[in-house]
Amino acid sequence: METKLKSVTATLFLCFLLFPLVFSESNDGLVRVGLKKRKFDQNNRVAAQIESKEGEALRASLLKYRLRGNLADSQDIDIVSLKNYMDAQYFGEIGIGTPPQKFTVIFDTGSSNLWVPSAKCYFSIACYLHPKYKSSSSSTYNKNGKPAAIQYGTGAISGFFSEDHVTIGDLVVKDQEFIEATKEPGVTFLVAKFDGILGLGFQEISVGHAVPVWYNMVNQGLLKEPVFSFWFNRNADEEEGGEIVFGGVDPNHYKGKHTYVPVTQKGYWQFDMGDVMIDGKTTGFCAGGCSAIADSGTSLLVGPTTIITELNHAIGASGIVSQECKTVVAQYGETIIERILAKKICSQIGLCTFDGTHGVSTEIKSVVEENTHKVSGGLSDASCSACEMTVVWMQNQLKQNQTQERILEYVNQLCERLPSPMGESAVDCSGLSSMPSVSFTIGGRTFDLTPEQYVLKVGEGDAAQCISGFTALDVPPPRGPLWILGDVFMGRYHTVFDYGNERIGFAEAA
Repeated sequence: METKLKSVTATLFLCFLLFPLVFSESNDGLVRVGLKKRKFDQNNRVAAQIESKEGEALRASLLKYRLRGNLADSQDIDIVSLKNYMDAQYFGEIGIGTPPQKFTVIFDTGSSNLWVPSAKCYFSIACYLHPKYKSSSSSTYNKNGKPAAIQYGTGAISGFFSEDHVTIGDLVVKDQEFIEATKEPGVTFLVAKFDGILGLGFQEISVGHAVPVWYNMVNQGLLKEPVFSFWFNRNADEEEGGEIVFGGVDPNHYKGKHTYVPVTQKGYWQFDMGDVMIDGKTTGFCAGGCSAIADSGTSLLVGPTTIITELNHAIGASGIVSQECKTVVAQYGETIIERILAKKICSQIGLCTFDGTHGVSTEIKSVVEENTHKVSGGLSDASCSACEMTVVWMQNQLKQNQTQERILEYVNQLCERLPSPMGESAVDCSGLSSMPSVSFTIGGRTFDLTPEQYVLKVGEGDAAQCISGFTALDVPPPRGPLWILGDVFMGRYHTVFDYGNERIGFAEAA
């Protein structure tokens, strides 16, 4: 009897090890989905660098031509098109069909569609390395067949829409429209630890205007409240990755009270954000306000190059030398300082034209004036951008009463720290104690991040490498300037997505 008891106990213990994703609906009416966590590793980092190189031209073209999403604003940019899931760390499990076919997905507040690999995916290697949805095995499948494609920063997934029941925790969402992916190109999906994406954004950015899973959870009366919340466990020594809670918040996941801010533009979970500070000192760029997106599908903190460069300089990160930046400082630095209090500085010295809201490269203007070829000196987008960044940096230094010589020296140092778009910056692991805190102002409250929280460690022991948790992406108006607050921020601050009141809340994570 004792032997049998030990056998049963051992079996149960193995079950807990093999099935770490726990779903439950507790007595408080909340539906909890356990999240699985993986560490950053060198293999995925190399793959991410490959993806970065392959996608750099695409991302540049998206930014240059302001690729539109499904939002009504004709000037909008599709943030989903710039996403790279290579560094994603947190995953959860769902089921599709009857009986449920299990898939590991990223719960992504930065997109709105649900997709998984299809059994009809024959020509993408990635599909053979992940579970595939088989419609013929489900008694609740409904054919749709409408074609679908989602463009990401390093490729696209494509396929067709189908309808079936989706199981999340103890809930069953009926007749959910989702994408069966039949093509998954690129390295990302080949080495990914996840099978698909479950978007938790608004329907405004849903491809095919499909009703998101979250909407149907609310509309079918499956939840106590139209609220969901994220708790990420940032303790690297613990197996538990965290929880996403549907129907409200778990008071054990946070400390103190949440600071709430309204959603300013539906589509992404976008809100207004104030100044960004380094060791309590303003960086200048967002002093008048910036927009931000809370995005659980992005690992890092993504922001304007102007500020990311200042951050790289402050933490000693190795970026990419920008010759255009150094040239602008050398040739126009003193002139910019002289005219710093005037408006349209960069247009006055001939590096940019001005469209009423922000500088536009004179080379762009020359495209409109196709046959005039009046642009002198080969001025480019890079020169215009470098000038505008230089103005912000110099203005900030002048407010601190720095001398002209000191300002030019400082700006040249910043040029050395310019990051590549959406690229990584390395930092010295031994220097964490001397790095500054970085703070974000949201809803009138300051949210601090320590070096231990914004620097990511890859590997262990002497072979360990450290990378900055900040990466650069310049989103043009009207959507930008924009910050994307990913897992680095959401791991430090418990995040509530209040769909009913269209607001987002942040509190210190427990």
